[in-house]
Amino acid sequence: MAMYLLYESSSGYGLFEAHGLDEIGQNTEAVRSSVSDLSRFGRVVQLTAFHPFESALDALNQVNAVSEGVMTDELRSFLELNLPKVKEGKKPKFSLGTAEPKLGSHILEATKIPCQSNEFVLELLRGVRLHFDRFIKDLKPGDLEKSQLGLAHSYSRAKVKFNVNRVDNMVIQAIFLLDTLDKDINSFAMRVREWYSWHFPELVKIVNDNYLYARCFKDDDDKSSSLRHIPM
Repeated sequence: MAMYLLYESSSGYGLFEAHGLDEIGQNTEAVRSSVSDLSRFGRVVQLTAFHPFESALDALNQVNAVSEGVMTDELRSFLELNLPKVKEGKKPKFSLGTAEPKLGSHILEATKIPCQSNEFVLELLRGVRLHFDRFIKDLKPGDLEKSQLGLAHSYSRAKVKFNVNRVDNMVIQAIFLLDTLDKDINSFAMRVREWYSWHFPELVKIVNDNYLYARCFKDDDDKSSSLRHIPM
């Protein structure tokens, strides 16, 4: 049975055919060992079709749909155009490997294209991701990195924008920061008391307040002057 792989990159959808699985065997370890070798991996997995995104906004909409396990009309057209036709009443002679199980379920439900998502498929897709810029000949050096960075920023901003708890998150972070500062101040005060006790051990029992103790430690040069400046 033939296997195709759907790879969602930051620049577009890629469809790959794994047509020589006998080269590496139907096991995850064999795939993992062959991924780093492009010459070997390229004999097994080859590019079938590539559909670039029209714009940065289109890329964001597509990746949002993929993350939610939804097949867009654009993805459906791409798959139906480049995959073998699924005949009614007959068992398909191919399968489509996807990284997202929910997306695979939606594709199967809507198009009857059999999908699978397992460790074997994920290792094949890892190899595709590693050598993706070698498969797409029209990509210039740096284009893929720029699209990944731009999409990552847009995706993160969109997630924060629609997070209903975003205001609470700021309050939670501020409280956490205050707690951290309190712990750090207490730790530093303990170290000051410990170190200065070698010079003036009696001061620990006389001054309990950390701030006053630090002032005595900073301003005074000897024991007698320390005692004169302690507030009564």
